[in-house]
Amino acid sequence: MLYVEILGNLPEMARDEVKAMLELAGGGIVGQDYLFLKVKADEKAFPYLDRLGLAHEYGELIVEADSIEELLQKAKEVEWSINGTFKVDTETMANCRHNVRDLPRKLGAVIHSQGFRVNLSKPDTLVRVYCGEKVYAGIRYRFFDPKDFERRKAHNRPFFRPISLHPRVSRALVNLTKATREILDPLMGAGGILIEAGLLGLKVYGVDIKPEMVEGAEVNLRHYGVKDYELRLGDATRLEELFSGKKFEAVATDPPYGTAATLAGRKRDELYRGVLRSIYNVLEDGGRLAIAFPTSFDGKSEAEKVGFRMLGRYYQRVHKSLERYFYVFEKCSKQ
Repeated sequence: MLYVEILGNLPEMARDEVKAMLELAGGGIVGQDYLFLKVKADEKAFPYLDRLGLAHEYGELIVEADSIEELLQKAKEVEWSINGTFKVDTETMANCRHNVRDLPRKLGAVIHSQGFRVNLSKPDTLVRVYCGEKVYAGIRYRFFDPKDFERRKAHNRPFFRPISLHPRVSRALVNLTKATREILDPLMGAGGILIEAGLLGLKVYGVDIKPEMVEGAEVNLRHYGVKDYELRLGDATRLEELFSGKKFEAVATDPPYGTAATLAGRKRDELYRGVLRSIYNVLEDGGRLAIAFPTSFDGKSEAEKVGFRMLGRYYQRVHKSLERYFYVFEKCSKQ
């Protein structure tokens, strides 16, 4: 059994990102306690869990209990797969209903009694305890360092445009499409989504109607070491012409929300409808689209008119003048 700790800013989206990756790995989520997910999967899931954007960490779940006393008793009965030295670290979630103040010392003593050495400054193995409705203990396998994502935020890229998704969110959009080979962003802007997809080993395709964006996105992709890309200058409502005969495995994009200038002189809702139709025409049957729309645009209804089926919708308030939904759609073949 494994565990994943998801982030709390977009928890439903984070949970579905994990679910999508586990579907690729042949596993599944079997329980949830606030931001703690119990996962039924084995080591085959590691490459997929390593892709996560909206997660804090994942690891092996060793013990689950209804009380501190039960946790300590179970901890005595299991074999701890610890390499080298260890340290016990406690995560007290917002719904914690147990007194875990002295738990690191008590659990550390139990593990130490099995012959393992404690190192509080630089442990080889981190034993993680989570307190929610229940208490859990496990061994961390992977920590998703926020600094890795911070280095790819818009202001740290060589080609800078201030309006851009956080890299964690871009990564999650890619993962929600379940792409394993390639992905298209038909409104790529400075290329933030393509950067995250490229770092996952996917071939990335990008389109923008502005030459400076095509040039700038290429600069950004090269800066972060993405080599397998194809960028084109063109109209996102005419993708069939740009990629004649090509069907894409997945599409992820964050359309512009603003003025006529940022929308190349077109009305916003008309642009969105045209983009949805064009994406549908170049997406494989059963392929997924992850896309953001402002809440004032009925993305579900408009996408369903084209032939998409909604799989997920996640609300985010960016600031007082921008509220949006992230959507995940699946292409249903037309009868």
